[in-house]
Amino acid sequence: MKTTKPTPRFAICVDNSEYPASLELHKIYRVLSDKEAQADGDMRIIDESGEDYLFPADYFIPIELPPTIVRALNKSFAPMPAHA
Repeated sequence: MKTTKPTPRFAICVDNSEYPASLELHKIYRVLSDKEAQADGDMRIIDESGEDYLFPADYFIPIELPPTIVRALNKSFAPMPAHA
């Protein structure tokens, strides 16, 4: 069976008031799809190390980017975590 990588989405941080050491304002973060987190009002964000963490969804604005920019960003980030 072929394993597929999760499709990266992106969001910009617009509030880091509760997590100033973990989140940078106006920074673009990768987002992993997580329906359970979304139902709880959270978003699964991937940090610089490639690890993912839950943060309040209202701390971010989801953005759509052209494919060329997505490819360039993906090359500059740590590898995506493998989730089952």
